Amino acid sequence: MNTAIYEKVKDILVESLNVSAVEIKPESELVNDLGINSLELADLVFTCEDSFDIEIDDKALGTFKTVADVVDYLEKVTK
Repeated sequence: MNTAIYEKVKDILVESLNVSAVEIKPESELVNDLGINSLELADLVFTCEDSFDIEIDDKALGTFKTVADVVDYLEKVTK
């Protein structure tokens, strides 16, 4: 896992969800562990798109179950 991407995603989640950084781990589930809702997921996507200067495919959203899923996707599209 790319540490720089993970840390950036973690920072985005801390800021947008008002959760503690210690609560966020690669295996943390976005909905069950972090309590993210559909609006917050959309915000996460927009923020990641801006931060990484990419466009996230709508089909990819369904694959984002954990923090690691988001990081893995970003690793693939930012190469």
